[in-house]
Amino acid sequence: MDKPRISPSAVGPARARTRAAGPGSETVLTASVIRTSIRSRPAVQAAFGATCLSASAILITLANVGPVTAAFYRCALPLPVLAVLAVAEQRRYGPRPLASRGYTGLAGLFLAANLVLWVHSIADVGAGVATVLGNLQVLFVAALAWAVLGEHPTRRYLVTLLVVLPGVVMVSGMAGGGATGPHPAAGAAYGLATSAAYACFLLIMRQTAGATRHVAGQLFDATAGAAAGALLLGLASGGLQLAIPWRSLGWLLVLALSSGIIGWLLITSSLPQLPADLSSLLLLLEPAAALILAAIVLGQRASLIQITGAVLVCGGVLTATRNQDRDHRKAVTGEMAVAVNGRARS
Repeated sequence: MDKPRISPSAVGPARARTRAAGPGSETVLTASVIRTSIRSRPAVQAAFGATCLSASAILITLANVGPVTAAFYRCALPLPVLAVLAVAEQRRYGPRPLASRGYTGLAGLFLAANLVLWVHSIADVGAGVATVLGNLQVLFVAALAWAVLGEHPTRRYLVTLLVVLPGVVMVSGMAGGGATGPHPAAGAAYGLATSAAYACFLLIMRQTAGATRHVAGQLFDATAGAAAGALLLGLASGGLQLAIPWRSLGWLLVLALSSGIIGWLLITSSLPQLPADLSSLLLLLEPAAALILAAIVLGQRASLIQITGAVLVCGGVLTATRNQDRDHRKAVTGEMAVAVNGRARS
C-alpha cells in the first residue's frame, strides 16, 4: 500500500527548522507534537471537568447547610488559590482588559443565582425533578446561541439530544416514580430558572474565554462575582450563615477544591474550543456520574431505569464527542506526518 504523500511545501519548513535547530531538535519537536495532541482534546477536558462537578450535590448534602450558605462558601473558599494562579498567569500573559473582567464578573452573578436556585429546587420539588430541570441548560444554551450568536445546532446534535434528554429524565429517577417535594410548582419554577441562569453563565464565559489566554484569571473573576452575588442574596434574604460547624466547613472545602478549582479550570479552558451546544451537552455527564457517586458515598442504589438512563446519557455524549475529537486528531496526525518526514530527510 502506498504511503500518504505530503506536500513538499509543507515538509520544507519543518525540515528547515529541524536542520537549523540541530540533532537535539528531534526531542523538542516530538515533545511539541505530544503537547499538541493532549491539548487537541477539549471535549475530554470538559468531560473530566463535568465529572468533578458531579460530586457537588453529594458534598452539599454532607455539609448540611442552607442554599445561600452553600453557594457563598462554594465560591468564597476557592478564591485564595485562584488568586495565586491568576497572579502567576498575569505575569506570564500580562493584564486582562477591564471590559473582559467585567463581563466575567457578570457571569459570576449568574453562577450565584444558579447555585442558590438549584438548592431551593431540590427542597421544593424533590431531587429527581430538580436534577432534570437543573440540567436543561442544554436547551437554553442552544436556543440562546442560535438567537444571539447565530450558531445553528447541527443535525447530529439535535438527533443526539433526542437520546440524551430522555436519559437525563431516567437518570434522575423521575421516570421510575421518584419522590417529589412539598411545593412542585415553585420547585419547577426554581428548576427552570436554574437552567436559564446556568445557560447565561456558560455563554458569557465561553465568549469571554475566547478573547483571552487567561484561564485562572477569568475563573477568579467569575468566582468572585458569584461569591459577591451569594453574599448580597444572603444579606437581602437573611439566609446566610457564616458560623457553621467544622464538619460542614470540611465538606465545603472539598467542594471548593473539586468543583470550584479543578472542575471549572478544566471546563473554562475547554469551552472556547467547543461549539456552544456541544459544550453544554458534555456537561450532562454530571447527573450520570452523580448517580455512581451517590451509590458509593450515600448508599443510594440506582434502579434499572436509572442505570439505563445513565447509559443513554453517556452514549449520547460519546457520540457527540467523537466527531469533535476526530477533527482534532486529523490535525494532529498531519502535524506528526510533517514532523516525521522532515526528520527523515534532514
